[in-house]
Amino acid sequence: MGYKSWGGDMNALAGARMPHEGDQDAARACLRLPGLERCVRGTLGRGRRAARAPLGAGPSRGNAGSRRKWGSCPAARPRRGWGPGAASAVVRSGRPDAVPDPMPTPPPESAARGNSRVPGMVLKAFFPTCCASADSGLLVGRWVPEQTSAVVLAVVHFPFIPIQVKELLARVQQASQVGVAVLGTWCHRRQDAEESLGHFLEGLGAIFSHEPWLQLCRERGSKFWSCKATRRQAPTCAGAPGEDQVMLVFYDQRKVLLSQLHPPVALPDHQAGDAVAGAGGLAAVFDTVARSEELFRSDRFDEGPVRLSHWQSEGVEASILAELAKRASGPICLLLGGLLSLVSAASACRVFQLWPLSFIWSKLSTCEQLRHRLEQLTFVFSTQKAENPTQLMRKANVLVSVLLDVALGLALLSWLHGKDRIGHLAEALVPVADHVAEELQHLLQWLMGAPAGLKMNRALDQVLGRFFLYHLHLWISYIHLMSPFIERILWHVGLSACLGLTVALSILSDIIALLTFHIYCFYVYGARLYCLKICGLSSLWRLFRGKKWNVLRQRVDSCSYDLDQLFIGTLLFTILLFLLPTTALYYLVFTLLRLLVVAVQGLIHVLVDLINSLPLYSLGLRLCRPYRLAAGVKFRVLEHEADRPLRLLMQINPLPFSHVIRTYRLPSCGCHPTHSWGSLCRKLFFGELIYPWRQKGDKRD
Repeated sequence: MGYKSWGGDMNALAGARMPHEGDQDAARACLRLPGLERCVRGTLGRGRRAARAPLGAGPSRGNAGSRRKWGSCPAARPRRGWGPGAASAVVRSGRPDAVPDPMPTPPPESAARGNSRVPGMVLKAFFPTCCASADSGLLVGRWVPEQTSAVVLAVVHFPFIPIQVKELLARVQQASQVGVAVLGTWCHRRQDAEESLGHFLEGLGAIFSHEPWLQLCRERGSKFWSCKATRRQAPTCAGAPGEDQVMLVFYDQRKVLLSQLHPPVALPDHQAGDAVAGAGGLAAVFDTVARSEELFRSDRFDEGPVRLSHWQSEGVEASILAELAKRASGPICLLLGGLLSLVSAASACRVFQLWPLSFIWSKLSTCEQLRHRLEQLTFVFSTQKAENPTQLMRKANVLVSVLLDVALGLALLSWLHGKDRIGHLAEALVPVADHVAEELQHLLQWLMGAPAGLKMNRALDQVLGRFFLYHLHLWISYIHLMSPFIERILWHVGLSACLGLTVALSILSDIIALLTFHIYCFYVYGARLYCLKICGLSSLWRLFRGKKWNVLRQRVDSCSYDLDQLFIGTLLFTILLFLLPTTALYYLVFTLLRLLVVAVQGLIHVLVDLINSLPLYSLGLRLCRPYRLAAGVKFRVLEHEADRPLRLLMQINPLPFSHVIRTYRLPSCGCHPTHSWGSLCRKLFFGELIYPWRQKGDKRD
């Protein structure tokens, strides 16, 4: 397909005046979406036939002649793999050495006409939109030879002294470690008197030597641009030209500078078979703009020898509050870091490592949350500078999470201390505890009878019922003994909300654990009896089959038993089997009560983990400034006509919200146990205890 035919296809994509008006609307709708090859193929079929009509020669004859001319010069051959889907490809980030060229490369114009002129390579020039209306001057930027791309960063205006321009570029290159150079000239023809300026700009290539030399010109009274890339060196093979074709790509310099490119992700509307191009050169573009901040520090109000046009040329963005915060952050972080180090040293004292204190410190949710909060504050107020943007984003997420937690805690504190709500809670707590104890007493009396018409073992039922009633009586006496101090305890608990809502919720979880300690004791007693009988029945069942459990090798081996052992085993198996329903009923009832308490504590822990781990700052950036978190870019064709350069607009694809949460999710304290449904059912069936905290030997399924 020749160059004009390719231009006709791009006109169909851009919505130019073509014979098929219906194709234009379909192409416009396609270009707004990522991964568009499947949608574009059907549209380009009719647009390609319409674009071929004005051509004088058929494409097959032109291509055959072009192949004959290109056979002697491998360097001048067109690139393979170009197709209509490349113009609408969605570009995402990736490794520069592992991805293809992200930009579409059009075929040369001479391939369609069948003439003897050999085309040059297609050069991609990334031009900032803020410089489109700038005065004439020099193009300053970076040349990326791996991608055959030129990234324009600024325009140097007249008058200037060449040695001062070179000194400025050397200073910027030393500060940013980016190979900044003069790439070419920029001519903005606004009046008739500036017609002779183009000849003067062409002569600057002898002073600022660069290969290739770009010549960008915006013509007077026209919306089209003139782009050329000339080479002063002799061509490597016969027939090769000294001029390359240029593809002009506009980009928003401010958004590219402030954005952070992320690894590629699959967008929700991406389907299998869509054309997806890598962004190796795209990563180089983002990196070049991000590291060239030294070049953007000067504006038109500076009295320096060199005058530039870039995204901050109208005035450098600054804020008095931001500057004061930057200057005050150093001493504040140093002071708070010293105080936090003292608190950490005090918490690591050997007194807290003794057995009772160490056990309480490791099992209570409040202590785990305080330790996690201390780690967060130490990380935020650390005097070490962030090494990369990811660590800086994590610091911002932690700071916003802590501030939101403290704000919610203060709101809870003001609500509790208003209208004497703490006194009302203290007065209502003892009657609620008495009501719960009364309901448990009725439940035990129901179990000591004939629950649901079941025939229970009378002796064992009475023993277990009286045992649990005695423990319930002790618990009621303990609650009434502590009733005078409940209001003061609740007042101190409410005061701890100034440390954050998560601390108050952790204290609430521990209070629920203490108030339901009798239910936990009932569950432990029932679970131990049930587990003992299950283990005894399984061991005696192996005895009937002539097997035993080998403790050393952890397996079941064959074994021979005598008559007395079999007789005793039969008696014990019968006794345990007939006593199992009574024990299982008590175990079932108290296990359900225990699971109810664990479910309430689990909801509290989920809320605490949500506040601790949710990346609020990153989500705010994605909501208010989506270009700051970039997943890739997409290109939109602005306009293209014959004998004119193709002009594209690079737009940033924001990172999806789900990927933002997965990428910047903060670690939580993780003090509560995590069980899968399989492990939970296995523990419940065999009578293993379900602890409210995580054990050292717990295995995650």
